Amino acid sequence: MDRADVTTEEVLKRDIPWETYMSAKLITETHLQLLRRYDKKSASQRAALLDEDGPAFVQVFMNILSDVSKEETVEYVLALIDEMLAANLKQARLFHDNSLSSEDTYQPFLRWLQEGNLFIQDKSSKILTLIVSAHPKVQDGLVPNGESSHSKSKISKTDMVLNGLLDWLCSQLKTPSHPNRSVPMAINCLAILLREPWVRVSFIQSDGVKLIIPLISPASSQQSIQLLYETCLCIWLLSYYDAAVDYLATTRVLPRLVEVVKGSTKEKVVRVIMLTLLNLLPKAACGAQMIDLGLPQIVQSLKAQAWSDEDLLGALNQLEDGLKEHIKTLSSFDKYKQEVLQGHLDWYPMHKDPGFWRENITNFEENDFQILRVLITILDTSSDPTALSVACYDLSQFIQYHPAGRIMVADLKAKDRVMKLMNHENAEVTRHALLCIQRLFLGAKYASLLQS
Repeated sequence: MDRADVTTEEVLKRDIPWETYMSAKLITETHLQLLRRYDKKSASQRAALLDEDGPAFVQVFMNILSDVSKEETVEYVLALIDEMLAANLKQARLFHDNSLSSEDTYQPFLRWLQEGNLFIQDKSSKILTLIVSAHPKVQDGLVPNGESSHSKSKISKTDMVLNGLLDWLCSQLKTPSHPNRSVPMAINCLAILLREPWVRVSFIQSDGVKLIIPLISPASSQQSIQLLYETCLCIWLLSYYDAAVDYLATTRVLPRLVEVVKGSTKEKVVRVIMLTLLNLLPKAACGAQMIDLGLPQIVQSLKAQAWSDEDLLGALNQLEDGLKEHIKTLSSFDKYKQEVLQGHLDWYPMHKDPGFWRENITNFEENDFQILRVLITILDTSSDPTALSVACYDLSQFIQYHPAGRIMVADLKAKDRVMKLMNHENAEVTRHALLCIQRLFLGAKYASLLQS
């Protein structure tokens, strides 16, 4: 059987010859007795045993995972631990019990992440995720960089384990070991890990964000919807961390989220995206981009639908109010900047408003004349006649209104690009290219003679 297809239920039906392992001195007689008390018992009996002496059973499991190499047995023990944590998530704290301070409760799982089959990798990554998340210092409010003055060595060890786990999860996103199972497995773990603020720091440092953004796309099957939901959940958790928001603002995450929410009818997907957008609204230039993407109209359309989730309804109302306020406060230059950076130039009123150019011409100097450079790039990259016409016109306005306009445009090698457009098949492009060249050669002194 393909190990990707084996189920936990099938694994737990096996009879493991524990006595053989004792004979081979891989487990002690004490361990054997503990296993006999625990194995094949009911859920209530196991729960009682864990309440009574949980760390002892954890130690047995760790010793087997460390010393036994037979995959069928490793699968069985991992299935036992997985079942234990599924029954009571708080049992993950047993792995951090003081009585196990001399035991390495992380290493066996890290080992089997690298050496095991898909079933073993799946269980090891899931269990290790829950153990790391249950670290007592995390639960008690670990400082963001993962350090604590009370137990520096323990936290540093947890940091190293976390980095190893994150590296492995990222490797599964880059090069999945299984075509259908590895990516959902990795995202499921990340959706749990990123609940902890200190993990977000490490995930950004691991450069993992760029690996999850491509997964945000419209989904159809139940499996793909769940993957989409957990991916969006990761983005939502990251939206609480400023460094992650700064990175997200440079990606296409907002267009992807908006595209998904336009066509999704799955309430939990729409809810987590709305909550994410609500967090991102006041950050960086996200608000202006949301407005350009038509989010105000989308929110109105979503509000007209029958949703039962109160969190979603609340997020829609807050987002609608926030977008309205953002539209009021967004300056004309902010709008212009977003338009240029997205490359979607059109004849909005500000382009032909002399007041706009007089009031905002010094703003073009921001970030080493970034907006001017992007305008010139649009001349090379755009195939839209309207965008090309507007770019030429705006360059001519910059030349006219900025004291060093001619010098700057010439230094950035714009002349040859504009001259090529003088032979463009579109008459409007040709006309504005000609106007730009005339201003470039004649300068602002004669600009009034060229007004059309």
